[in-house]
Amino acid sequence: VGFEPERRGSHPYLGVDFRTLHSLCNREALLFSFQRHLLSSRLLRGAPHLNPLHILDEDYCGQAKCMLEKVGSWNFDIFLFDRLTNGNSLVFLTFNLLNQYGLIELFQLDMVKLRRFLVLVQEDYHNQNPYHNAVHAADVTQAMHCYLREPKLAQSLTSFDILLGLLAAATHDLDHPGVNQPFLIKTNHYLAALYRNTSVLENHHWRSAVGLLRETELFSHLPVEDSLSIERQLGSLILATDISRQNEYLSRFRTHLDENDLCLGHASHRHFVLQMALKCADICNPCRPWELSKQWSEKVTEEFFHQGDIEKKHKLEISPLCDSEANTIASVQIGFMTYVVEPLFAEWARFSDTRLSQTMLGHLGLNKASWSALEPEASGSSEEGESEPGRATEEPSSRALSQGSQES
Repeated sequence: VGFEPERRGSHPYLGVDFRTLHSLCNREALLFSFQRHLLSSRLLRGAPHLNPLHILDEDYCGQAKCMLEKVGSWNFDIFLFDRLTNGNSLVFLTFNLLNQYGLIELFQLDMVKLRRFLVLVQEDYHNQNPYHNAVHAADVTQAMHCYLREPKLAQSLTSFDILLGLLAAATHDLDHPGVNQPFLIKTNHYLAALYRNTSVLENHHWRSAVGLLRETELFSHLPVEDSLSIERQLGSLILATDISRQNEYLSRFRTHLDENDLCLGHASHRHFVLQMALKCADICNPCRPWELSKQWSEKVTEEFFHQGDIEKKHKLEISPLCDSEANTIASVQIGFMTYVVEPLFAEWARFSDTRLSQTMLGHLGLNKASWSALEPEASGSSEEGESEPGRATEEPSSRALSQGSQES
């Protein structure tokens, strides 16, 4: 009701003969040749220009390159980077990181297959979603890069772990419809039936990612057992972003930290830490500087309220946080920070007590205070003035579940 999922198989890229690009070896030349080839192929076929990859002029390309030199900075402005790359932030950033870590060469990834995979991943995000779009995926990928560079991880993770972490971040919300799981269930959406009302969105994101990996044959040169292992572990990472399992992961993480028994020499422990890193990257917006965090808060709340408007229109029960008449951006964010973000990042700081973790907690505190100052009910001294945060304490788990279903 009110929306249709984008159908796959209609991408204009699928008609391109990518073999004609194999002779190009220079990576910078490959990007622009790839874009020109897509454009010329469409013109020759008379295909409409659906979200074309624009050819960057030298000035913008230079600015984007300059930004990528600081891609490990927590203040990285993904919105500016997306503008400088003409809406192709996910392709540019992910390709750059894979190259920076030496993964393209190490895993002998075909440059054209990789480029095609990244383009299709970016295209499968819905740009009409205010929040769950390719820019969010690029932001999560950049945050994951920051975590991978933390001392404990940098000293322990294998190249295989890093490859998985970056791919999972880039694809973790693939083909997100812009509504949460309860909405899909109560409208009898086919995805809810397909995955039996369990981690519906996360299963879909994972399966969509696997579909693109197989379609592009990105890992077809690897032994079958290796490519299947990549698919399984990719799924394990993406499924960890299901907020309904937040307490399960947080409790396990806290136990490991209390008992000091995390051994990153063990593959299973490294994978668990990667899961926690992806969970942090997925909901790190409140831990960014205010100028960035505020934009994300406005976008995610817009998406909530859009779902609420659809529910009102079709006389469905309005989901928590989705009623624009009963909630404000400030109240939604204060509750989310209090019950979901703070507990997770407090434990992450225990695990990785670094300048970055303390910086994130510092931004989180300042951003929460800023939203409280903008929310009259939250900043008032009377009991009535505390009603909005108080209401959040009545059912924190259900509130967190609803919020997290959207954020994941």
